[in-house]
Amino acid sequence: MADVDSLKSLSGLLNGIAQKAYYNNLEITEELLKNELYSDLSQEEFHALHEKMKGLLKSIATADMDQTQLEAFLTAQTRKQGGGAVSSEQATALSRFWKNQRSRIRESLLGQSRWEPTLRGMSWRVDLQTSASRGQPVSSPVALVELELGRTGEDSEFVCMEFDEVKVNQVLRKMTEIQESIDHIVHHS
Repeated sequence: MADVDSLKSLSGLLNGIAQKAYYNNLEITEELLKNELYSDLSQEEFHALHEKMKGLLKSIATADMDQTQLEAFLTAQTRKQGGGAVSSEQATALSRFWKNQRSRIRESLLGQSRWEPTLRGMSWRVDLQTSASRGQPVSSPVALVELELGRTGEDSEFVCMEFDEVKVNQVLRKMTEIQESIDHIVHHS
């Protein structure tokens, strides 16, 4: 029974660390976690455990470890000598936690790493322009493109562009160059 309670406490600690570090839940504090999960430990003992679990979780998340990498990492950690070693129950709790939370933490880290606005959407249409600004009759097609840009948690910005046939061809050539560069990197990595 003590092992089950210990695993639940470790799981709760890992969830609390993730809530604070990866999901920006400011209500989760080290003091709250100690009081709710480890009230029997001294402040120093809990702080050491908290920092150890936070460091291990950061290492696992930063490397985006798959199950094989995680097992190797945790095996190495359990074989360490001294106070930095991980117990088998801590390794079990970390393994279970990472199996369940890996994708969410990865998405959170990706979201936190984006500095510029991202493309949220794009719409386009082709219009037939019937007259120029000077009133002369013109019948050339024009592509109208609207990009929706934004950062997480902020309202979108819209950028509208107008392209004639020459500009569309220039954009397509540049996109082809970008695709070739990506293909070159992907196939040579």
